[in-house]
Amino acid sequence: MRAAVIHEFKQPLTLQNVDVPVPQADEVLVQVEACGVCHSDLSIADGDWPQLKRLFKIPLIPGHEVVGRVVKAGSSVIDLAAGDRVGIAWVHSSCGACDLCQEGLENLCPKQTITGVSVDGGYAEFIRAKASHAIKVPEVLTPEQAAPLFCAGVTSYRAVKLTGIQPGQRLAVFGIGGVGHLAVQIAKSFGAHVIAVDTTEGKLKLARDLGADQTLHASSEGIGKTFHSMGGVHAAVVTSSAKAAYAQAFYAVRPAGTLMVVGLPAEDLAFPAILMREIKIRSVATGTRQDMREVLKLAADSKIRCLVKTCSLSQINEVFDKMRMGQITGRIAIKM
Repeated sequence: MRAAVIHEFKQPLTLQNVDVPVPQADEVLVQVEACGVCHSDLSIADGDWPQLKRLFKIPLIPGHEVVGRVVKAGSSVIDLAAGDRVGIAWVHSSCGACDLCQEGLENLCPKQTITGVSVDGGYAEFIRAKASHAIKVPEVLTPEQAAPLFCAGVTSYRAVKLTGIQPGQRLAVFGIGGVGHLAVQIAKSFGAHVIAVDTTEGKLKLARDLGADQTLHASSEGIGKTFHSMGGVHAAVVTSSAKAAYAQAFYAVRPAGTLMVVGLPAEDLAFPAILMREIKIRSVATGTRQDMREVLKLAADSKIRCLVKTCSLSQINEVFDKMRMGQITGRIAIKM
């Protein structure tokens, strides 16, 4: 089968033929229809996360926003069959037995395997997946529409949900990219008054088109006064990986509000303790299978849509180059 493979960090992915994986008893073999290109894939290929390098399988096929059809099920699989359309997310498997799994926090399982990190991912014609973690995808969604929901969608959904935002409350989304443009729509589905913040007019227009109630240019001199005049926001979801976005979001949050860490700057974050004002700072680590099902339902009910363009597997290095230069709006999905 054709696949794009990481052999060495900071080098172009190699397009090559590799063996089709053989599913074990509790796994399914999936013919990939589409695989979203996440910024995390680029970070992995560039070796930007030294803390996770011990988990990396090298050579590695990246990709963790995978949608395709089951072509073969292992001998112990009973809930999936050939022909089922399924999606495969970041969490390839979790143990189900540890305290975190028992508490409904399988996304934090210390024994989890990670799609496109510790096991081969979806930049290939076929992928094997644990049947327990392959989620059925509604047929009303096309593969390229559904694929980005398996990371960008579920992460933004869980981020908004964990803020505890209530209808009518103010929520600011900092960074209207692949994750942020979905966060805007998801926050609206929660009934929030949504304020979108970005550095480019094109992305602010996109946010308005997707239902944002207000848009603010991040470089505007009066942005701090604007947030102050409204009493701050009840929650800020920062999807940007720019450290400056976090500094701005911190002062935008009202006392006792929530700052949600989604984007991952290369530098550590720091906040002035004397100005914390009982702000809650939380992070999100992708999502659970239940979160994923809820996101898919939102999409199937036409309450959210991913702005997605497609590319071929052979174009992946070009896509990575554009991603490095910040030239991608919305999401790119590899269409097989």
